[in-house]
Amino acid sequence: MRVIVPFDGRDPKTRLSALFDYGDRNEFARAMLQDVVSVVQDTGRDPLILSSTPLEIGDCPVSVDERSLSRAVNERLQAASSAVAVVMADLPLITDAALERLCTREGDVVLARGVGGGTNALVSRTSDFEVDYHGNSYLAHRSTAREIGAAVAEIDSYRLATDVDEPDDLAELLLHGEGHATQWLRDQGFRLASGAGRTTVRRTDVTHEPSQ
Repeated sequence: MRVIVPFDGRDPKTRLSALFDYGDRNEFARAMLQDVVSVVQDTGRDPLILSSTPLEIGDCPVSVDERSLSRAVNERLQAASSAVAVVMADLPLITDAALERLCTREGDVVLARGVGGGTNALVSRTSDFEVDYHGNSYLAHRSTAREIGAAVAEIDSYRLATDVDEPDDLAELLLHGEGHATQWLRDQGFRLASGAGRTTVRRTDVTHEPSQ
């Protein structure tokens, strides 16, 4: 199965600007992309990075498309002759098992919702389905699939629901991640910080940390 991984390298993860400068945001975004691509390749599927800018991620093919996310993805869904998955590039907690659940779930359209109403991953087995990633895309995609008479299935997965956009999301990555993005955060001095409420993160001065 072809797995499209959209990636915006022009100004990624702007909501992390309070913690990262532009260069750091680019590095972190690419580390998360690497985590997603690695899982796609580990499960024996066919990844394609759909990027707004040229980039290289190992041996993964890249198609540069400067159009909006929805238009770029829809062109490839409509041209496909078999099932296609779309998995967002900011899902660093994704695992082989989570991707398998998505890709093997029966249904004309399979949706994996994200926290806050987004669509973090999907599978389309019909060329009549179109995506629209504006606003609450999860509800919009469910409605669109039903309008075209497609059988809709849904995946409830913590690993697929956890996208990293806000500073608070970094705690989930340090708690449960094991990939490139998690290691990048640790190398940058980020550690878990426990308080009276939700676990958060803090940044230490890595130059003063003892060697391991």
